[in-house]
Formats: sequence, structure tokens, C-alpha cells
Amino acid sequence: MSKSFLVKTLRYSALLEGLSLLLLLFIAMPLKYIFDQPLMVEVVGMAHGVLFILYCVVLLGVGVKFKWLGMPLVLSFIASFIPFGTFYVDSKYFKKLNPAQ
Repeated sequence: MSKSFLVKTLRYSALLEGLSLLLLLFIAMPLKYIFDQPLMVEVVGMAHGVLFILYCVVLLGVGVKFKWLGMPLVLSFIASFIPFGTFYVDSKYFKKLNPAQ
């Protein structure tokens, strides 16, 4: 797998994972707990779980391929638990990854 493909996949998975977390926290969960409509949490929760796993797998692949083990990798993983966190690590770390390395 090429490095440029991994970087693009990481950036897209970070975007989708971050959006699914925001959708889950700010739309689906209020619908469940305020309006007693749990279906959205089931659907968005499953999608978010799949996207989270995809993000973690791709992040590990990038870490290995770029020999990028250490604090950036740990911070990128922790960011997936924080709303807007994946957007931050994308701008701080992922944009700067050079596939030619």
C-alpha cells in the first residue's frame, strides 16, 4: 500500500470519524434522551463504531509505515475520543505527513 494512499485514507477516516462523533453527541443523543427516540443512537452509534475502528487501524498503519510511533500517534488516538479532536490532529499532524518520506 502506498504512503500517499495511507495518508489520504487517514485524513478521510479522521474526518468521517470526527463527524460521526459530533452527530452522535449533538444530534442522536439529544434525540434519545430529550425526545425519547433511541433509533438514531443505534444507527449513528454503529456507524461511529465502525468508523472509529477504521480510523484506529489506518492510524496504526500510518504509524508503522512512517515510523511515526510516539507522542503524535498517542495524541492522534486520544483525539478520537474528544469532540473536534480528529479535526485538530488532522491540521496539526496529518496535513504535514509527506508521502515521499
